[in-house]
Amino acid sequence: MSRHSHMLPVWFFIGILLTFYGVVILITAIVDFSKPTTVVLANYHPGIWGGLILLSVGAFYTIWFWPGLRKRR
Repeated sequence: MSRHSHMLPVWFFIGILLTFYGVVILITAIVDFSKPTTVVLANYHPGIWGGLILLSVGAFYTIWFWPGLRKRR
């Protein structure tokens, strides 16, 4: 067994969760895109924007904190 234990950063798991939630919200918003609604602010398509933002932030955290890519101290 090695003297140094390698711990995974919590931000890696947060990035995975944000990416997953972004994909789910984006798919749901795309499926609901063709259904007309009476809400005026729905014209801005917040589900698509929110899904894209969550997906991009989650992908950033997942890639940035990927285990093994950083130089070990």
